[in-house]
Amino acid sequence: MKDWAAVSAVALSLPGVEAGPSYGRPALKMRGKTIAAATAPDPGSFVLHVSEADKAVLIATDPDTFWETDHYRGWPAVLVRYGTDAGARIAVLLARAWWDRATVRQRREYSARP
Repeated sequence: MKDWAAVSAVALSLPGVEAGPSYGRPALKMRGKTIAAATAPDPGSFVLHVSEADKAVLIATDPDTFWETDHYRGWPAVLVRYGTDAGARIAVLLARAWWDRATVRQRREYSARP
């Protein structure tokens, strides 16, 4: 994902995802819950909502892409750098964030959790 526009294009292709604000910055939401937001403290990154267990694995396996600051420790969100080779992995994580916020009906229509 080279920039916020690329992140948005992937997320907005998922059913029911809408663009909206989060703390005055662009965000992507599903059923009013944030999936990703351009609220990272570094303009070269964005915030992606993931489980804390997934976050630990992401940071451990690809610290060039996934990172956190003290502000995000203990929260189910990871910072993601733009422009890395992890585009396919990030797309899967966006789909997981969508799936976690989807209704049972939407999940059935989509498929199993990515």
